[in-house]
Amino acid sequence: MRYKITLSYNGAGFSGWQVQNNAESVQGALDRALSILFGEEIKTCGCGRTDTGVNALGYVCHFDCSRSTGLDKPQKVYKLNAILPSKIRVHDIVETSPDFHARFSAKSREYHYFLHREKDPFIEEFSYRYPFDLDIEAMNKACSLLLGEHDFSCFEKLGGGNATSICTVLSASWSTYLPTALSIMGYADGFPSSQPAASPQYLVFRIKANRFLRNMVRAIVGTMLEIGRGKHEPEWILELLASQDRSKAGESVPGNALFLSRIEY
Repeated sequence: MRYKITLSYNGAGFSGWQVQNNAESVQGALDRALSILFGEEIKTCGCGRTDTGVNALGYVCHFDCSRSTGLDKPQKVYKLNAILPSKIRVHDIVETSPDFHARFSAKSREYHYFLHREKDPFIEEFSYRYPFDLDIEAMNKACSLLLGEHDFSCFEKLGGGNATSICTVLSASWSTYLPTALSIMGYADGFPSSQPAASPQYLVFRIKANRFLRNMVRAIVGTMLEIGRGKHEPEWILELLASQDRSKAGESVPGNALFLSRIEY
């Protein structure tokens, strides 16, 4: 019998999704909880890897088992969440077809990366503080050059072990947003800022593709920030893609501000 699970997790304290020999992982914690619930050894298969510290909303995985718990879906969800650590929450667990595959059945994946320019104690855990002025128009022009099918080796962590580095980016953009805490307190434009009004305080980068390489999004964001600061023109993206050389692109940004946000099947 094959099951599909949808879950979310705070990546802090985990070595990423995939099981590691000497570190705690989200997959390892979930496999242990499922093994307790179903009374047999369970090994899940995820929709993709996330790096150390990276978060996920609506992450999907599947697993096979031979036993039935005799519990209905709400009971399974409740008991799994009672066993799992507080930073992992299961939203849904359902029986699915034997040919469903969390990774290979996925048509696209979407990531969000959050950035703020001034110190903000309410979002520091899930956003990257980057105090420099940024040209959002230039960054979005660079985003348009990522669209379509390309070899993304220049944004791939060395030693990733992928059979191919070719991905198809379906959409990519930078936009402003208002953190929930400020919305609740009624600050339509955020707190009074010492930064120029032309430079937004809160930004989010969204990117959707058929697949992603290891460290790809964080490397793209780091590269975009160099363009936003005027160190390079947007067309630099095309030079990097053609070079297939990771050392020529920008530095990877921290993982705590990255969210795997949506999987489409």
